[in-house]
Amino acid sequence: MLSIILTQFVVLWAVIDPVGTVPVYLSQTQHLSLKQRRVVALKAVAIATGLLLFFLVAGQLLLEAMQIPLPAFQAAGGLVLLLFALTMIFGESKPEQEKKLTQELSRSELADLAVYPLAMPSIASPGAMMAIVMLTDNHRYSIVDQAITASVMLSVLLITLLFLLLASHIHKIIGNVGAAIISRVMGLILAAVALNNLLMGIRDFYFV
Repeated sequence: MLSIILTQFVVLWAVIDPVGTVPVYLSQTQHLSLKQRRVVALKAVAIATGLLLFFLVAGQLLLEAMQIPLPAFQAAGGLVLLLFALTMIFGESKPEQEKKLTQELSRSELADLAVYPLAMPSIASPGAMMAIVMLTDNHRYSIVDQAITASVMLSVLLITLLFLLLASHIHKIIGNVGAAIISRVMGLILAAVALNNLLMGIRDFYFV
């Protein structure tokens, strides 16, 4: 059980990437007061939590309503997660990538800093949404197992909130380079997990 919880924690840590969100948050809130920064951090994490909980509860029901077998979604999700992981490893790091989005949006004045790009796609990324659906398969995991997964997800989101509230101190310690290195290491771990999900999805689709 402990190894399963640890695996889930690593997967969700990789796709949510609390450390990689810090530079994005700093670039978005540098012109705000300390109180306003805290409000943005709380709102961003709250919105991301709501989105991920929605996919945890209703994601598989939507798939079944569209008659998409879960092994097919698992294989597709594994493939998408693999591509996501490869961009983390070989492409621009998450902080660099999302700071560019911020610069483009700032020209047309951002309507809500907490929603985009912080809540989406930085915290509640497409990879995170797919990962949470795969980790709470109703046919493979009991309600207790899914509750444990939800607890693991909430713990990662809580850590994300703490990182954002302590963003200025963390950034002084690791810098943009440190955040980029951590993002690439997590990408490598995520690639291994994603490939395993892809192969398991293909196996279950044809042989189960």
